[in-house]
Amino acid sequence: MRIDIKDITGKIVGEVNQEAASRAVRAANELRNSAQRVLKGQRSGKVYRKPYTKKAKYTASAPGEPPAQRSGMLRLSWKATASSQGETPTTFTVKPAITTDIKYAPWLQEGTPKIKPRPFEEPIVDGAKDKVKAIFSEPYLNK
Repeated sequence: MRIDIKDITGKIVGEVNQEAASRAVRAANELRNSAQRVLKGQRSGKVYRKPYTKKAKYTASAPGEPPAQRSGMLRLSWKATASSQGETPTTFTVKPAITTDIKYAPWLQEGTPKIKPRPFEEPIVDGAKDKVKAIFSEPYLNK
């Protein structure tokens, strides 16, 4: 004889999985918000004239600082993405992330032979880490 509560557990697991996918979206948005914070503000590098202007100036970032905002393209380009998938009936994976299609983003992050790195990935993750942990630590049932 077998007593099965598959109907009850299946519904609960489905609700938890749906909530986890929703939280992945919230976590991705926190990453994007962190990117917005990290990629703004004053930097301490050299002062340059903005191209195609007569008087407008900006302060570049020094090596080791997150990139300075000159045009704002990098800062505005980040898109929040969240993927989720059930690999097995008992395993569900969520992957919050942010992406950019700005081709020079890796050059700033990692540097080039002529440009020293202006790392921004770690400060973005560090800035969102506590909020993302809080999002996924909230109770999943009986809210």
